[in-house]
This record gives sequence, C-alpha cells and structure tokens, in this order.
Amino acid sequence: MSSVSPVAPTGIPVHSLQPQRRSPTSYASVLIAPAGMLIGLVLLCAAAVLRISFGSKNAEWIAWTVESWIALFEPIYLRVFAKTLGLAAASSILAVVVAFPVAVYMARTRSAALRRTVLICVMLPMLVSLLVQSYGWIVILGPNGILNSVFSRLVDMTEPISLLFNDTGVLLGLVQTSLPLAVLPIASALRTISPEVEEAASVLGASRLAVYRTIILPLAWPGIVAGGLLVFAFNAGAFAVPLLIGGLKVTTAALLIRDEMGTLLNWPFGSVLSVVLMLITMAILFARRMLVSGRGQER
Repeated sequence: MSSVSPVAPTGIPVHSLQPQRRSPTSYASVLIAPAGMLIGLVLLCAAAVLRISFGSKNAEWIAWTVESWIALFEPIYLRVFAKTLGLAAASSILAVVVAFPVAVYMARTRSAALRRTVLICVMLPMLVSLLVQSYGWIVILGPNGILNSVFSRLVDMTEPISLLFNDTGVLLGLVQTSLPLAVLPIASALRTISPEVEEAASVLGASRLAVYRTIILPLAWPGIVAGGLLVFAFNAGAFAVPLLIGGLKVTTAALLIRDEMGTLLNWPFGSVLSVVLMLITMAILFARRMLVSGRGQER
C-alpha cells in the first residue's frame, strides 16, 4: 500500500508549506564570517610584507633578490635581535613572578568587592595610553625624578641612580605595561583548582610550600605558560616604551623597523625584520603548545 503525502486545500503538499530550519553549521558560518575576513586581511598583509622582503629598494614589487636577507646576518642587526629577545624574555619572567601572587589573591579571596578592586587596578595599564605610561616612568626614573628624590633623602648619594635611557628602565616599563597579560591567564587557571585539593594535601601533612610546588604550580602551569608567552609576544614588538624610556641608547627590533621603513625608506630590509619577528613569535607559540601538551601527557 503506497503512502501519500498530505495535501493542503490549495493542492500544495503540506511539508512544502512548513518553514525550513537552518542547520547549526549555517549559523556558525555567519557568526565566524567577520573573524574570517579579519584573519584573511591579516594574512594578505603578511603575504605582502613577505613579497616586499624579496625586493630591492625603490623596486619592491619588481625585483627578486635576497640581498636584504643576507644583510640581516650582519653583527649589528643580530645584536639588536638579541637585545629585543632578551628584554622580552626577562620581562615575561619578571611579569609572571609579579603576577602570580596577585592572581592567587584574585582566585582565592572570597570578597567580590576586593576581587573587583584588584581587577580594576590590574587592568588600568590596558586602559591608559602607552605614551602616558612611558612619560610617567620618565618622571619617576629621571635624574631628578621621584625615585632619585626619595633615595637622596634616605641615603647620602653623590650622583643620582641612572635608571633612564638604559636596559633597566626599559625592562621596568615593559613589565609594568604588560602585567595584565600575565595576571589574567594565571588567575583563570587558578580558579579551576578546587580549594578542597589544597585542604586535603594540608590534612595529609604537606607544608604550604609543598602544596604550591606539587599541586598548585603543576595545575596552573598552562596559565603560567600562556601568560608568560603573551607578555613575550607583546614586548617583542613593543615600540613606545623602548622609544621613550630607552631613548637612542636602547635599540629594539621595532625601532629598527621604524628607522628602515620610515627614515631610510628601505622597505625590503624593514620587511625582512618584520617577517623574522613574526616567525620568532610563531615559533615561541608553537613551543608553548608543545610544552603544555607534553606536561599534560606526563600527568
């Protein structure tokens, strides 16, 4: 006996009058379309920079040469990259060390008001312009600044402490401006650790230091690594802080790119520097993924 689909009074099958539901995949495609367009634009710009790096000065889109890549291996440019990566690595380590106690307090405090207050204080550097923060550090670290004035009152100094226009001042500025990038991932990882785990370890006789070494740090390791690498990637391309606090005595890769592409109009070599900086950042992020996944497999 054959089945017959119901027919409406108009003669049109009923199933054709019912509204068609869109699949979840179509909704997801609409939602991710803006992000996809932005990522595509970024990839297009990266491809353009890569193409220019193989050009020559005043013939960026015509010539094909590797002269700019060969010039990258001159000692002066290798020293600039070594200084840039050294400052970024040191700032990421210091930022994580400073951020960890703050993140622990944010994750463990029971007062919502105190948690919001600490969060506001942590996020303030992200709300204030880097130029304003850098000029603030100049006022603090200058020869006649606040820090030297305080030290001169406490200790008899013949000469002011030199903290401006050197690596130390730049390092302090980098740590301060990027501290939120370390605090938030660590605090998020610490919130996933139940306080009952710490209490159980304490009941079993573990000291507070042992609890942190064997329980808290291993479980918060993904957040610590994520925060440190975010700070590293952010400070590896920092421009305003080295320019204002370091002056002409601290040259980083970002300042060198500005000089090559702006002052000297050497776009191919500036593109080479940009590509190398991007590759280093991508390699660090890939190493982070391998490191975190390796620790996860060990557990």
